[in-house]
This record gives sequence, structure tokens and C-alpha cells, in this order.
Amino acid sequence: MRTVRGWFRETTGGLPATFWYLWAGTLINRLGSFVLIFLAIYLTQERGFSELQAGLVLGLWGVGGAVGTTVGGMLTDRWGRKPTLLTAHVGAASMMLALGFARPLWAVAAGALLLGLFAEAARPAFGAMMIDVVPERDRLRAFSLNYWAINLGFASAAVLAGFAAEVDYLLLFVIDAVTTLTTALVIFVKVRETRQPKVSVPAGVGGATVPRSALRTILSDRIYLGFVALNLLSALVFLQHISMLPIAMGEDGLSTSTYGSVIALNGVLIVVGQLFVPRLIRGRSRSHVLALASVVMGVGFGLTAFAEAAWFYGLTVLIWTLGEMLNSPSNSTLIAELSPAELRGRYQGVFSLSWQVAGAVAPVLGGLVRQEAGNVTLWLGCAVIGAVIAAVHLLSGPARERRAVALRPLTVPPVEPATALVPPAPQAAEAAATAPAEPSTTR
Repeated sequence: MRTVRGWFRETTGGLPATFWYLWAGTLINRLGSFVLIFLAIYLTQERGFSELQAGLVLGLWGVGGAVGTTVGGMLTDRWGRKPTLLTAHVGAASMMLALGFARPLWAVAAGALLLGLFAEAARPAFGAMMIDVVPERDRLRAFSLNYWAINLGFASAAVLAGFAAEVDYLLLFVIDAVTTLTTALVIFVKVRETRQPKVSVPAGVGGATVPRSALRTILSDRIYLGFVALNLLSALVFLQHISMLPIAMGEDGLSTSTYGSVIALNGVLIVVGQLFVPRLIRGRSRSHVLALASVVMGVGFGLTAFAEAAWFYGLTVLIWTLGEMLNSPSNSTLIAELSPAELRGRYQGVFSLSWQVAGAVAPVLGGLVRQEAGNVTLWLGCAVIGAVIAAVHLLSGPARERRAVALRPLTVPPVEPATALVPPAPQAAEAAATAPAEPSTTR
């Protein structure tokens, strides 16, 4: 019992109160994240759209998300984290209901575009706020805890959504909107603004230089853009579980509730094991961890080429989920360390943009490959991409780690009072986890 209590304190103790409010909002929001999980099935089976039309609608979601993350990143730095989050959540809830009641294809497409815009505009603000309030030494476990909440909600939502869809698909949109508004309420009542006011320093004083524009700074940051490009490739593979996997399972005669149960294994495995991952990868090279994660994810998706029964699909989900679990914490801490403090929102926005570009391209590309080259080619192609990503991580990792070390003095966040949980003593090994001797890098 004492060992379990000590592990719990080491995992959760000493984190700021704002983090826990954000964590609670994440959990509530994800418990109702029904729509995207079943949107492909809804469009093809309930609404009678073709696979290509469904892929285009999902692609427009991604296009809207690309605009949303770009605008959200700019507003996060200029307007503030909290107002950006609130606007994004209220807008997303409104568009969720509009999409649920939309009937013509053009209305569904417009609803998906606007929903993607609002929903993804929250990402940069949320990420920047997390980095603002959590000290560097605690970020690995903070991001792991948040990822655990995401997947606890996702696992529950996937199962519940499968049954709700069999009752009435409109329930998916209504519940999703309600939980999104509830998250906005938590943020409005409990979370304060965390953006620090800028301090003007004349050029030449204390070594200060005239700042370049944010866009020029980001576009000239080849190390960060290379990291974003790798995430884009990884996301193209990963997002096939939302677009092409449900269609493949449907063609094998499996029901929506079966798909919900199979995809819920992703969340269940993460809920059971994610809190142990920081200890597993502590002190290990992030480049090696990320390379291994890419290979495991590639193998999992590659095996989908041979799946026909529910148990086999479930096995593939478990395999690529292991890769996702290894990828997420290293990825999140590296994003934080590569983001200059004054451009934190926009750097988060650019990283989120890779997910939105993938969200726009993955369903269309997956549908095209599946239609023209076949199901087997699609999934084996995912395995090949995973291997390529792994090799590039090994090659580019050292340069990323050098950049993270160079930026570290510039990205020290303000420390909030801790919650009532007793904080553990700072551990050198924990700090090493966020900056191993050699590099490394998530959903």
C-alpha cells in the first residue's frame, strides 16, 4: 500500500491547480467526443454518401482545422489563452449542433469546415497554457496525465457512441455539444489567464536584439519545421483509424457497435498503461523512443491489411496503440522545449497545423489509395511510412536536443502554488527524462 501511495504521489503530486482544471476540462470534453469517431460511418451508412464524398467532408474538417490552428495560435499570443479557449469551445458547440441538423451535402460540408475551425482553434491555446503553468521538470508527467484523461474519455466515448448511434445519430452531436459547453464553463469559472505581459527591452540593452516577425522566425527554424513534417507523416498514418478503418470493418460485415468496441481498446490500453510510460522511458534517448514508436505504429497499421474478424482488428489496434503511448509524452515535452516563450502559441499552432493538414489529406488520400490500389496496399503503405519516419527520427534527433538545450533558459514558466497533494522532491531522473543525453519526440 505504501508503494502504491508513493507511486501515486510521484505521478500526481505537486502539479499546479490550473493544470488540474484543464485536466478536468479535457476529461469532460473527451467523454462526449462522439462525432469524429463515427462521422465516416454516419456519412456513408446513415446519410448514403459515397466513400469519396465522406472523405471530402472529413477533409474539409481538416481544412477548417488548419485555418483554426493558425488563427488560434495568433490569438493565443496576442489576445490571450483564456478568451481564445472560450471562443473556440462555444463556437465548436454551436457548429456541432448545426452539423447534426444539416441535410444537403453542401450544408454538411460547410458544417464540418466550420466545426474543424472552431474545435482546432483551441489546441494552441490549451497547449500554451499547459506549458505556461507547469514547470519544465514536471511536464513529462503532466502531459502523460493529460493524455491519460484524453484516452479515458475516448475509451468511454467510443463504446457509448456505438450504442447511441444505433438509437439515433443526432444524440452523438447533442452530447458532444453539451460536453464542449461544460468544458468552456469550467475554464470560464476556474482558469485564469496565463499569458505573461511582454516586457519591452531596447535593442542592444543586455544583449537584446530587434525581434524578427513571428512568421520569419518560424519559417527559418528548420529544426522545428523538420519535426513538424515528421509529425505530419505520422498523422497521415494514424488518422486512417478514423477514416478508412471503420469503412474496412464495415465491408467485412462488422457493426458500428463492434467498431466502437474495437477502437475503444485504444483508449482502454492507454488508460491502463499510460501513467507507467514516463517511468519506462525516463532517461532514455527521445530519438530512440520516437523511432521505436514509429516502427510499432507502422506494424500495427500494416497488419490491418490481413484483418477480417473483430479480434484481429482489435489486435492491430492494441499494437499501434503501444506505439502511440511511447510517442506521446516524448513528443509533447519536445514541442514545449522547442517553442520560444514569446511565440509559444504560434509554435503550438504550427505543430497543430500538421495534424489539420493530415486531417484534410488522410481521408482523401486513404480513400484514393484504397479505391485505386486496394485495401492491402493502403495498410502496408502505412507500415513503410512508419519505418521511414523512424529512420529520420534517429538522424535528426541530436540536432533537436541541442536546440532544446539552447532554448531552455528562455522557456522557464511561472510556478503556481501546488494543489493539496504533497509534492515529491525534485528528481534528477525526472528532469533527465525531458532532456536525455541524446534526442527523441504525438495525437
